[in-house]
Amino acid sequence: MVDANARVGVVGAGILGKLVSFFLLEAGLKPTVFEEGPENPKNSSFSASYAAAGMIAPYCELENRGANVTKLGFDSLEMWPSIVKRVGGNVFFQREGSLVVAHSQDKNELQRLRRTVESFIAKPEMRVVRGDEIREYEPDLDPKMTEGLFFPLEGQIDGAEILAALGAHLRANGATLNFNAKAHKVEAGKITTDSGVHGFDCVVDCRGMGAKADLKNLRGVRGEILRLHAQDVSLKRPVRLMHPRYPIYVVPRPNHRGALELLSALYTLNTGFSEARITEAAVQLRPAFLDNAPRIFHKKGLCRANGLFRHGYLSSPKLAALTAAFVSEGRIEKGYESLFEQEK
Repeated sequence: MVDANARVGVVGAGILGKLVSFFLLEAGLKPTVFEEGPENPKNSSFSASYAAAGMIAPYCELENRGANVTKLGFDSLEMWPSIVKRVGGNVFFQREGSLVVAHSQDKNELQRLRRTVESFIAKPEMRVVRGDEIREYEPDLDPKMTEGLFFPLEGQIDGAEILAALGAHLRANGATLNFNAKAHKVEAGKITTDSGVHGFDCVVDCRGMGAKADLKNLRGVRGEILRLHAQDVSLKRPVRLMHPRYPIYVVPRPNHRGALELLSALYTLNTGFSEARITEAAVQLRPAFLDNAPRIFHKKGLCRANGLFRHGYLSSPKLAALTAAFVSEGRIEKGYESLFEQEK
């Protein structure tokens, strides 16, 4: 816990670092942020936060569930609208639901997801859709898609746009942002960069894979993304294709832009993708622990939040709020105690 005049340094300006800084500002603190890369990266390969499709899909992610991941996801889902409203700017964000489909030969994968959701939630916000019902939600999907699940509460956000809006909001409200300022050493109360040693009352480490040397159990999970411009395909919401080997999801953006993971099987959703123009391809390592659940490590003068795995935009609002509350108030919210670990 720090007082209202405390100096807090944040290392890392990805989605978690910026959201932690956002909530520190809300608590009355004015953090100083250090980021090793540029303020406006020219491509998505720069970091895991940029090489992400931005799905906010806690129901769909129940198949990768852990108690903390699921709770973080559902809590964060309700936080995103107020965050977007608070920071303002031009941020594409919507909650029009998401659609999960499968070919007839892969319907067992779809049923497995349905059973998982139903076993975890007594009355889930989920609709079984078949045949023409699927086209009612997404007219451009191939008619061969005959099995589906619709999750009306899920949504999506444009990662680059929310990162830019958060940065502008932080600056406008008194935070200090330092880009091209790699942290060579992150310690309790100290951040060492090329410009010297910077002292703080508390340091918050949000470097993702950059913290590998300090978090020995941290591992990188490969994530791939392609950005397409598909003039002949119009989707209204994220669409996930269940497949035993190559599951993919397509996350539409305005003006027929799309972000997707794993190109294999995309053509089967709509043959119009054969004419799509690839505008960008990126590969990144997502930080994860062995159980794919995040952690908040702490000791006097230092707090490290990490391990968001593939749930960066899904879970980061709540994880950031928990981190900021611990730094500013020394508070651990009930139900989230197992996320916190004392650093040796």
